[in-house]
Amino acid sequence: MGNSRRKKPHSLGILLVKIFIFTLCGSLFIGAAVSQATVVSSANERSLLLKQINQMHMDNEKLKSQNTNLESAIKKNETLYKEKLANAKIAYLTFDDGPSINTLEILKILKQYDIKATFFVNAHPDLSPLYKQISDDGHALANHTYSHQYKDIYVSADNFKKDVKKLDAYLTEITGKEPNYILRYPGGSNNTIGREYGGMDIMNTVIKEMNKEGYKYFDWNVDSSDASTFRQDKDIIVQAVLTQSSDHKHAIILMHDLDPKTTTVQALPEIIEGLKNQGFIFDVLSKNVYAPQFKVVK
Repeated sequence: MGNSRRKKPHSLGILLVKIFIFTLCGSLFIGAAVSQATVVSSANERSLLLKQINQMHMDNEKLKSQNTNLESAIKKNETLYKEKLANAKIAYLTFDDGPSINTLEILKILKQYDIKATFFVNAHPDLSPLYKQISDDGHALANHTYSHQYKDIYVSADNFKKDVKKLDAYLTEITGKEPNYILRYPGGSNNTIGREYGGMDIMNTVIKEMNKEGYKYFDWNVDSSDASTFRQDKDIIVQAVLTQSSDHKHAIILMHDLDPKTTTVQALPEIIEGLKNQGFIFDVLSKNVYAPQFKVVK
């Protein structure tokens, strides 16, 4: 009996040791299993990530190829457009001296035919909203001097430059757009009236100065004849424009936007239709466009 009692504590200790070892082994096994699962999970994530990266790379290469093809197509179209434009017959409708009471009707006709034109304007403060209307409709606003007063602008190159700059500032204030440096000399670059005020060499001097200022000047190679009388016959205007334009690949057409020139407005639809029948397209003047110049001064 005495021996039996002494063995119980020993057996209990052994049992506790066994439980401890079993628990420790279980923990180690679970830890190993979790570690293995983590390794497997990480490997799967890496594999998935690599697949995503490869797919992104393939997508990028595909996009690059598409972009290259698109850029090539754009360049090809640009080249074709430039070639077509270079070979095209282009008519440039230009209106001097406005705006006037006729301007809105001119704009209405141009909008009807979806055509843009160039307006060589002077300063008419009482008609100031028309400048913005011309600009907002997509036409070119070009400089024909602020005053158009020969006795003032052709006294000296400095006087002429100041008058032009004054109109530039005036137009910018109204339209919010910077000057395009397109100019037409009142009377044309070869006018002789300026000599009465600035001497025999006045136009050479003026043109040199304005060339230095970065302006490009346009005379014309088609004269509508609407300035040859107070109010020219409509049919004469149409005939003059269509006949002269047929001799040019690029027709820079002189017309006038003044109150008395109602027949010019009446002639405009027939002029547009006739030029279209001759194969002309229409554009606005810019510094990149061919400029007929009566007096070339360097």
